[in-house]
Formats: sequence, structure tokens, C-alpha cells
Amino acid sequence: MEAHGYHPQRVIGRGAFGQAVLVRGKDRQQYVCKKIDLTGLPDSERQGALNEIRVLRQMCHPNIVRYHDSFQEDGLLVIVLEYADSGDLDALLHKQKVKLTESRILSLFVQICRALQHVHAKKILHRDLKGQNIFLTNNAQTVKLGDFGISTVLRATAAMAMTQCGTPYYFSPELCQNRPYNSKSDIWSLGCILYEMMTLRRPFEASNVPMLVQNICRGQYKPLPLTFSPKLRGLAEAMLILDPKKRPSVHQILRLPLWDGLAEPEGPTVPVASEPIRAAGLPSKAAHARADRALPPPPPPPAPAVQ
Repeated sequence: MEAHGYHPQRVIGRGAFGQAVLVRGKDRQQYVCKKIDLTGLPDSERQGALNEIRVLRQMCHPNIVRYHDSFQEDGLLVIVLEYADSGDLDALLHKQKVKLTESRILSLFVQICRALQHVHAKKILHRDLKGQNIFLTNNAQTVKLGDFGISTVLRATAAMAMTQCGTPYYFSPELCQNRPYNSKSDIWSLGCILYEMMTLRRPFEASNVPMLVQNICRGQYKPLPLTFSPKLRGLAEAMLILDPKKRPSVHQILRLPLWDGLAEPEGPTVPVASEPIRAAGLPSKAAHARADRALPPPPPPPAPAVQ
């Protein structure tokens, strides 16, 4: 990496296929280098890594991790990204001793929605929305959406994606039942994140994958605390409706009066796409493929959702 002007400082993360290293660039700024071992990597996983570069190059939004550089070195693919110095949302929630205030939730969640609106406007599904992929900076006040390794670039010629990937806890019912899915699957995951921010627990949990899938497809979760406003509780419930057609789009979410008075993001954004988002699937990473193989056959038709 030093030959490319990046001086390693410390390893900040490890995975099955590589590691994340905090580095300092020629400009004296700190960055994260994702080092991915390409040696012997199956084509599908190699595609996931290359897809992240392709997607991140398209992104230009203050609430999305900024792409800086990429190169190959000694059999490694190195992706250089903006460094978010305040951890991630998952770690923040696990450290919480008491529930977040509604104003704090709104401040963070609207930034996640703005980032996702930018992604969907470019006809891309994230497909792996979860707290670990929502990074924080500026003393945990600013959201940076990241990890686009299994995102899907959407094509107008394909109606919906047919591949399974992502994190089981945040799977939508349509994914669990092997049905086609679109941007509303991201909205379900977003609803799971909002629920978790409000309760400090996931809406759907189980001791094994088959039970988790069954719980998701039933759409039954513990009621949200009445300490939160009816509007915020109503939003979380709307995103967790079993029928994807009845879930709001991220554009509709951002038009709600909930956000009145919150600051607009700085920097360039893109207009919301007026046509429906459609998808053509790309292979997923091996880490998520393991979860896919664990999925049981589709369960019986789900019971009505708890409203």
C-alpha cells in the first residue's frame, strides 16, 4: 500500500477474505483500506468485491461512505474509502443503557433515509441494510451508509431480482419465501433498523434460521413502546407490512412531517427516480451465501401482520 501512497496505521477489522486497515494518505487524511484476497476466490465473490467499487464510484452523497481509490497489489484488491471515526450504528445501540430519545432517532434515521433515497434514485438496491453497515462520524452525529458489496445494479429490462443475499435477521418476507423482490425489500430492512433503534432489540429473533424465517413471514413482533409518538410508531409499522406494495417508498417516507425542522444534508444529491426500480440479481459474497444455503423451503402462507 505504501507504494500507492497509503501508510498503514492499524488493522481495524478482519473477515474471512481480508481485512480493513486504517491508513494515512499523502494528503495526511485518514482512510480505510479494505484488502480483499483475490487468490483462489470464486468468481461470484470476486464479482461482489468488484461490484462494490462500481457502485461506490456512482455515489456522491454526504450520508454515503465516499470512495477514494482502488488498486490491485500482490494478489489483493484494495479499496480505499472514507474513514468513519465513530464506529457503526450496531455498536452504538449495543452500548446504549437506556433507549434513544425520539429526537436522536429522527436525527440519525432521516440521514439513513436520505442515503437510501440516493441509492434507489440510481436504480440500485442495497440488499444488506443493517446497523453494522451504517457507519458514524462527527461524534456519532453523522450517518455514512456503506458496504455495497452485494448491492444490485438495476436494469429496466428485468422486473425484479431473484437472488437471495443479505443478513437473515433483516430478510424481508418476500426474500424468505423465495419470491421476487424490489426496493420495498430494502424498506423492510429499514423498518427493522428503526424498530431496533426504538427498542434496542431486533423485531424478529429466533434460536435457529427456520424459526427466524417463520417469525418474519408471520410479521408478528412485540408492540413498540408507547413513549414514542404515534407518527414514529406508525412509520415503523408501515415499513414492516407483509405486503411490499403497501410499504412506503423512501421518497414517501422523506415527505412525512416527522422531519420538519431537521437540517437538510450538505453536498450534491440526485433527483428521485420517477420510474419504478427494477432489478437483475448479481452473485452475493460467500459470507452471505452460507446464510442463503441455511434457509429452509418456504413456510406455509403467513398469518396476517400485527398492525
